[in-house]
Amino acid sequence: MNLVFFDLESQNLFDDVGGRENIAKLRVACGVTWSTQRNDFAVYWENDIPTLLEELKSATKVIGFNLRGFDYLVLQPYAPDMRFASLPTLDMLLDLQKILGFRVSLDSIASASLGATKTADGVQSVSWFRAGELDKVAEYCKADVDITRRVYEFGRDNGHIFYKSRLGSKLKVDVKWK
Repeated sequence: MNLVFFDLESQNLFDDVGGRENIAKLRVACGVTWSTQRNDFAVYWENDIPTLLEELKSATKVIGFNLRGFDYLVLQPYAPDMRFASLPTLDMLLDLQKILGFRVSLDSIASASLGATKTADGVQSVSWFRAGELDKVAEYCKADVDITRRVYEFGRDNGHIFYKSRLGSKLKVDVKWK
């Protein structure tokens, strides 16, 4: 059993590539995984994508937040023949959206379930990338992978997670993340 938690940061913003419909043009800045087999992080840069793809393909399950709506779409141009839809994936955003009927942010569930918040955002990450501050990009991506892993483990162990409503109330949602 090897669960691989995954997140990536892009080199560009939607405005740079003509909008969300051009997500495949964002280009990978950095990808980070945390593997239960390795019990550690791995950092991948754009030139390391073949190795990243091998890790994703070898995973028992790839777990992340908005993988199908963002990360896999950004990766697709690097592996045009790869069927990302066939990867065994738990996209926590999609899972929660099916249950709740609306989208919640990773920050919302992390703060409500763990009392932790994200350390930055994708816009800041692109700024760091453009400034050559690659260590900051990698650390931010690692922090997102770590918070994703911790939210998953909370849900797996408790059968539920919490999220914050738009009005700030802490609400509970049952999950089946075994």
